[in-house]
Amino acid sequence: MSDLPTIAVVGGTGNLGYGIALRLAKAGYPVIIGSREADKAQGAADEMTAKLGAGAKVRGLANGEAAAQADIIFMAVPFASHDATLGQIAPHVRGKIVVDTTVPLVPPKVARVHLVAEGSAANRAQKTLGPEVRVVSALQNVAAAHLRELDHAIDCDVLVTDDDKAARQAVIDLIAAMGLKAWHAGPLDNAVVAESLTSILIFINKNHGIDGSGIRISGEPAAS
Repeated sequence: MSDLPTIAVVGGTGNLGYGIALRLAKAGYPVIIGSREADKAQGAADEMTAKLGAGAKVRGLANGEAAAQADIIFMAVPFASHDATLGQIAPHVRGKIVVDTTVPLVPPKVARVHLVAEGSAANRAQKTLGPEVRVVSALQNVAAAHLRELDHAIDCDVLVTDDDKAARQAVIDLIAAMGLKAWHAGPLDNAVVAESLTSILIFINKNHGIDGSGIRISGEPAAS
């Protein structure tokens, strides 16, 4: 297992980030939980180790240091913290893959789609981090509570958008290790669709009393 990439989850003390980190750590990946406060990150790592057992490779660091020590970085922060977090990790992610899960939700109207000037939060991340960073967009439409329940089969597919084939496949493989089916959904510009779907799912959850609705892609891929 030593050849597996080290994964940082920036914002890993939040609901979504913790769920991503938990599932990747369970799959055997070395995981670094990132937070604005290193002590808070290490506390979450200790809690996760207690859940998974002493063999789990989980530790906690401040966001920038977590990004510096990782091969692949997941960013799972509220939109209000998006720009500041990008600034924290930017000096440490050159040549790496950054998976942006951010949705531009604007409280209190989180069930209403909000579009940013760049088209999507993922496009903003790519513009901020620069061309030497491979930004991939994914995991906007999976309820955090589902990810945190390890014995729970998740009835939800994941849309993955990006502009780099190798980065895309690496992220699809990680999502498969988390127990989910991922679909290549086109270039990074298409991230606006997955991000916007989150507001629609929030509305559906509230209007129909569903506990964490998701999406499924129907049909079977043609044999390659």
